[in-house]
Amino acid sequence: MVFGILSAAVHVATGAVLGQLLGGGVGLLVGAGIGLLVGTVFGWAVAAAEVYAASPRGVFLFIVDHTWSLLNTLVGAIYLALHLVFGHSLDRVTSRHSCRVNVVEGVSPRYATTLGTVCAGSGPGIQRHEDVHIFQARLLGPLYIPLVVANYVLFTIAPIWLLYHDHTGAPINRFTRYFEIGVYPHVWNEAIAYRIQGTPPR
Repeated sequence: MVFGILSAAVHVATGAVLGQLLGGGVGLLVGAGIGLLVGTVFGWAVAAAEVYAASPRGVFLFIVDHTWSLLNTLVGAIYLALHLVFGHSLDRVTSRHSCRVNVVEGVSPRYATTLGTVCAGSGPGIQRHEDVHIFQARLLGPLYIPLVVANYVLFTIAPIWLLYHDHTGAPINRFTRYFEIGVYPHVWNEAIAYRIQGTPPR
C-alpha cells in the first residue's frame, strides 16, 4: 500500500512541475490533475499486485523507477491506464514482488509489449526477454526511449541491417515484413533481448 501511495504522489508532483513549466499556474493544476489520474491508476496497480516487495531489492528498484527511470515509469503508467480503459486485466500473480506490472492481454496476440515497468501480453516463454527491456530502461533512464525511437527512425530510413540480415531464413518480400521482420528485430534493444530469450519473427 505504501509503495502505491508514494508512486501516485510522485506522479502528481511530476505532473504539477511539468504543467507549471509549460503553462504557469493553470498548467500546474492541469498537470497535477493528469498526474493524479494516471498516478492513481498506476499506484493502485502497484499496491493491488504488491509489485514491490518490502526488501532491499524492492525498495531500490522502486526508487530507481521513480527517480532516474521516472520518464519510463510515466510512459508505462499511461500505457497501463490505456490497457485498463480497454478492459484488460492486471495480472496480480505474475506482478507480485516482480518489480514490474504485468497485464494479461497484450496489444497484439502475437507479441508482448513492455513500456517502462508495464509488461502486457507476456508469458513464461518470453518474460525474460521483456525483463531485459525493463532493465535497459532502468539502466539508461531518460535516455532509453529517445535512443530506441532514434534507432527505429534510423533503421527505417537507412536500413543498415540489410547488410547482415538473414535474407534466406527471413526474406523481406512484403512491405509489412520490412518493419516486422526487418526493422523491429534489428533495433538495438530488441536485438539484445532476443539474444537472451526468444526467437525473432520470421
